[in-house]
Amino acid sequence: MANKLYIAVATMIGYIIGAGILGIPYVVAKTGLAIGLLSIIILGIAVICLNLYMGEIVLRTKEKHQIPGYAQKYLGAYGRWIMIILMIFGAYGALIAYIIKEGQFLSALFTPIFGGGAVFYSILFFILASYLIYAGIEAISKSELFFVSLILILIVIFFISSFDSISLENALTFNPGAFLIPFGVILFAFHGLGSIPEIGIELRKHRKLMKKAIILGSALPIVIYVVFTALVIGITGTATTDGAILGVAEKIGSHVLLFGAIFGILVLATSFIGVGLALKEMYMFDFKMKPLLASSLTCIIPLLLFFAIIYKDVHNAFYKVIDITGSIVVPLETIFVLLIVRQAKKYGDRKPEYEMNRLGILGIIIASLFLLALVNQFFF
Repeated sequence: MANKLYIAVATMIGYIIGAGILGIPYVVAKTGLAIGLLSIIILGIAVICLNLYMGEIVLRTKEKHQIPGYAQKYLGAYGRWIMIILMIFGAYGALIAYIIKEGQFLSALFTPIFGGGAVFYSILFFILASYLIYAGIEAISKSELFFVSLILILIVIFFISSFDSISLENALTFNPGAFLIPFGVILFAFHGLGSIPEIGIELRKHRKLMKKAIILGSALPIVIYVVFTALVIGITGTATTDGAILGVAEKIGSHVLLFGAIFGILVLATSFIGVGLALKEMYMFDFKMKPLLASSLTCIIPLLLFFAIIYKDVHNAFYKVIDITGSIVVPLETIFVLLIVRQAKKYGDRKPEYEMNRLGILGIIIASLFLLALVNQFFF
């Protein structure tokens, strides 16, 4: 049973920790470390509550769905189509970001040895990751635990090897007027709703573990983001890049590049697979598609959009993709998840293994916090 819990937690962490971790230091550097870390903690706690509400929805429902399927059941066709649009927009935004940044990390590691540019390595990564998405949940869940464990080890190595280069002065920047800037990227980095129906499948015979798995799978990224962000900004300060680790390597030397590049490659790969699997499941469960067609739609569309971004030569594309995706998709999804859970409490067809308190002040706080990112995207 413990092994099932570890696999479920690893699936969730692998889904959550991806391109966002590399973007957080970049935006936190604009506000100052103290404000940025406080934002990470507050938004992270709100996300834990939201994820627990999503878990309750899964446990109150007999059938297997992805989020749009739950919207159909509890909100009707109107809610279903809105959630489909949001999930597709969010998933494809994430997958594009992963393809862009994965190519840069692979290029930093392998170009000096084998040659080839970032675009070539992005395509190579896409081919390998797409195969794993097609392979399905059993193959992925077995590899996810290994890769997430390796990621945690690499974070420790990165911390130890870089700690002596931290400058306290870099942590003293304070810019409260920019406190909303990190919200979109932070929300993108914490976005893990799509993994919860997936771990519901993994724990179908051990549903009592759902609450613990969601709490651990949501809380560990908070700790990781706080430590990683403090480390990167402590080293690079206001010169922090949107790739974080590559900027650290430029600052203190290439001895960090190996561990940093491997770390970046793994977090992007595990998250690409997790997000891709969730989108594939939506196509399969809610549109009744065959696995091959669902996998093809999941993977080929972001690749085509990636080529369009390369063709248009979009400046700072990685940051723009994750900021826009986090600022728009997560707040709107949150509102609909809260609407779904309200209906699921009334009309669910099974007794859940845990229950969250009824929506009220907590729901308003969660929605209001997340909507600040949306407001900042359009009005500031």
